Amino acid sequence: MKALETPYEKVTAKNFPKGPDVLASGHRACQGCGEVLALRLLMKALGNDFVAVSATGCMEVCTAPFPQSAWRVPWIHVAFENAAAVASGVESALKVLRRKKRGPDRRIPVVAFAGDGGTADIGIQALSGALERGHEDFIYVCLDNEAYMNTGIQRSSETPFGANTTTSPAGTQSQGQNTWKKNMALIAAAHGVPYVATASPAYHLDLMNKIRRAAAISGPAYLHVYAPCPTGWRMKPELSVESAKLVVTTRIFPVYEVLDGKYILNRKVDAPTPIEDYLKIQGRFKHLKAEDLVYIKERVNEEYERIVKLAEAFPATA
Repeated sequence: MKALETPYEKVTAKNFPKGPDVLASGHRACQGCGEVLALRLLMKALGNDFVAVSATGCMEVCTAPFPQSAWRVPWIHVAFENAAAVASGVESALKVLRRKKRGPDRRIPVVAFAGDGGTADIGIQALSGALERGHEDFIYVCLDNEAYMNTGIQRSSETPFGANTTTSPAGTQSQGQNTWKKNMALIAAAHGVPYVATASPAYHLDLMNKIRRAAAISGPAYLHVYAPCPTGWRMKPELSVESAKLVVTTRIFPVYEVLDGKYILNRKVDAPTPIEDYLKIQGRFKHLKAEDLVYIKERVNEEYERIVKLAEAFPATA
């Protein structure tokens, strides 16, 4: 599936979008919530000419407690598992209305927002189907706070190794989460879609330009966005952005794009920050032993080098 990209204006410090946020203030997100920060940046970059489909989760609960809503765009709340299915249906309906001249004669992106549980676990079937069908104006954004935070900090398949959650508790017989984080970006890329990207709100311009590129491309796009959760991670709220930076500089969360199968490593980390700097600010990792840290370091570097090799094997220019 070849990417057909229309021109778009890149976000810079000089032309940063002004005016009121598309996501209104007054929502009920926790202090220091990195997820709502990422969501605000994404929506500010997109403007108000799109349709949002929001799976049940933290962002739905804190932004739309009936009868209030912080969303200043057409917004649909759907079940945990079917954001991709509903968004693809809306995209198809808008395409039909445009063809029959019963709607606006322009492309209108349909953006599905879901957390890691609604994406990598109970929503992966609907997401895979939507990517495979090739919807032209379909964007899927996973806001990954690495657990089911809305329902009590239960582990998901995006919970990192060693993290203490209510369903992967650390104790004398367990170091916490005992599986490695599922790589949803590579799973999405395996569908052969035109555009896949990872992003962190600590690098806000990179994040905003990736959603603009996703909207400019004809075909399904997938964005996997790191979303710090001070509440679930047992972290000071003021360290949310710092953690979003450290996760990149330690190599834990590589920031890259996949455009037509070509890998672009946006931030190459040749001299990584010690992984301990990232882990020690989060209470969910305080129980880890020295041997756990050795394993985590080895696996992080192994996963990071995989992306580096892909970028070298399939070179592309951003």
